[in-house]
Parts: sequence; C-alpha cells; structure tokens
Amino acid sequence: MHDNIMLDSRMTRAEALAGTKAPRSVIDALHLLEVSYFSFDGRLHRGQLLLHEAIARDVREIFRLIQATRFPVAGVVPIVRYQWSDAASMAANNSSAFNYRTVAGSDRLSHHASGRAIDINPLQNPAVYRDGRIEPPGAVYDPSGPGAFSGASPIVRAFLIRGWQWGAGFEAVSDYHHFQKP
Repeated sequence: MHDNIMLDSRMTRAEALAGTKAPRSVIDALHLLEVSYFSFDGRLHRGQLLLHEAIARDVREIFRLIQATRFPVAGVVPIVRYQWSDAASMAANNSSAFNYRTVAGSDRLSHHASGRAIDINPLQNPAVYRDGRIEPPGAVYDPSGPGAFSGASPIVRAFLIRGWQWGAGFEAVSDYHHFQKP
C-alpha cells in the first residue's frame, strides 16, 4: 500500500449493502471493487464501487486508465453513505454504481438497480434535459474542463470499445456522467 493514498471509502460488502431493498438475486451478483484515482486535489485516492460482477473487469481496467492519465475523479463511495439518495450522491460529486432505484421520472428500474451502470463526476458531467433542466442543480457542463467527458475522451472511448453505452446520446437527456452495460 502507498502511504500517501487518501481513503475515500473502506466499507465491508455488508456495510455497502446495508438497507438496500434489492432482491437477493441482485445482491448475490454484486461485487465490491476497490479503485484508485487522482482527485481534484492532485492526490491519489482509493474508493469503492458496488457493481455487478460481470462488469467488474471492465471497470477495473477503465479505472487503471483513469489513474494512469490522472483524469480527476472527485470521489468514489458506495451510495449507502448518502442513504441511497441519488440526488445527495450527485450533489456531493460522488461517482457510484449500484443503487436499487428507478429511472428518474419513471417506474422502470435503472441499470443502476442491477449494478450495471456507473456515474462519474456528476458536477462536471451533469444530466442536461431537453427542457433545459440540469441535474444535479448548480452543475455546469464544460467538456473541456477537468474531470469532464467529451466524445474525444479516452475514458469515454474505453467504455465504448468494451460495449458500454454513454448517456450523452440518450433521447430525453444528455446524461454525461452515466455509462451502462446492459
């Protein structure tokens, strides 16, 4: 272990799952993955993502690229720390994966509900709706800014070549922080 690593999350699997309403079949498929990244403070950090075991290898490889390129990530903590609130997690600029919830504004389960989606840096990569609304509130999308994604981003390309979908191309919203692998 590196002595200068900032620990953003050091939960057990049980702690990361505490209070979830997910069915046992979903819970049994989840993996708690440790990832390292440089944050906006320029220091090396370690966090955790709770995600479906089928995508763990992809995410591990992508986070190696994130670390190698020093792409800044604000923090990576299982969403249980925010009492399972997507809004609270996004407002804290937290990057997360599993959250047993529906797609905003619908009754359809999100890919996050199975642990097959990840959100990264929501304040730099907000969801921009066609009516002009932006989530999280106060976020600004500047694709040339630190921690922001664009179509030319090596991180975006790393997701896409592995068969992931980027939320920037969704019909009703440009969800710049969202990646999913159905």
